Amino acid sequence: MEGEARKPGERRLQILQTLAAMLQEPQAEKITTAALAARIGVSEAALYRHFSSKAQMYEGLIEFIEQTLFGLIARITADTPSPSAQVEAIVAMLLNFAAKNPGMTRVLIGDALVHENERLQKRINQLHDRIEAQLRQCLRLGDDKQAALSGPLANLLQCVVVGRWHQFAKSGFTRAPGGDIDLLLARLLDVHAA
Repeated sequence: MEGEARKPGERRLQILQTLAAMLQEPQAEKITTAALAARIGVSEAALYRHFSSKAQMYEGLIEFIEQTLFGLIARITADTPSPSAQVEAIVAMLLNFAAKNPGMTRVLIGDALVHENERLQKRINQLHDRIEAQLRQCLRLGDDKQAALSGPLANLLQCVVVGRWHQFAKSGFTRAPGGDIDLLLARLLDVHAA
């Protein structure tokens, strides 16, 4: 199997997909390169031909998450004229992404990064900051009174999203992150507009 001819990047993608799948196992332990290699059916050396370290594998997952989330956010803000509708769509998308990608959720909350390279957690923190900044930008599009509340409300919405991600992961992926989010958003955004 190891000697099979593959298209460039195909094995790299397989490694990342397998890592993500291992992360979505509800009782996932710390993932070792030996366990990852065994799951794929290759040697550890084969993993290191594609990634220089396990940290680089996690960076690959984070890059995928960033590209996906911010690509979707850009599409939402371009296609949705109403600032409050943008916020609702972004929050719903973030929660839906988690529901569809449980392993990636463990990366988003930093759970999978415990005992890994410190720069990985810093990168996830920056991703969270970028999401909050995007929410704040959408909320600022209202009048001056609304713009003054955009920072605290964006932070609260970010906390809700991260909290829902945590609940989803800690429940063994049984507690849906979206839940009754529509009711909560309607109330929060209504208060913001008042």
